[in-house]
Amino acid sequence: MKRSIFITCAMALALLLVPLFGYSQNRPIHEIHAMMIYNFTKYIQWPGYQPSQDFVVGVIGSDDVYKTLSQWYGGQERGNKKFVIKKFGSPAEIQKCHILYIGKSNSRQFDEIKAKLGSASTLLITDKPGLGKEGSGINFVTEGNKLSIELNQSAVDAAKLKVSSQLTSIAKLI
Repeated sequence: MKRSIFITCAMALALLLVPLFGYSQNRPIHEIHAMMIYNFTKYIQWPGYQPSQDFVVGVIGSDDVYKTLSQWYGGQERGNKKFVIKKFGSPAEIQKCHILYIGKSNSRQFDEIKAKLGSASTLLITDKPGLGKEGSGINFVTEGNKLSIELNQSAVDAAKLKVSSQLTSIAKLI
């Protein structure tokens, strides 16, 4: 019984995320990133998060991802989360957030951003080869025409986040 529930959940996740990978030819990449960031929230738990709190998604280095997240998901509720999207212009401006997306244009500041967050329970999501191994929790990777994700379990554990097996099953673990 438990196995069939797990298989059903895994298939549901696959059906949710797999089409996004195929859209890479039809949709701008920033839209795909925004959709995936939003969907990741269903499969990750943040310690101490209370439903009465805003769920803050920060963006640094990608106006397109910020605008898409704001237009599509800003102020919306999903489950027990009300989404607030914030744009940061520099690492010094970064404030507490549950997710922080670092666009390619700011990826050279990854170490500074990571140091600023310290041990905060923030999921770092990046879009540059190699940053998964450098400590990003999730890194978007394009191989050929296909978008995939790398999941750095050590980085996720250091941020005290819990990732569902459904998400780990579709990620490349590093």
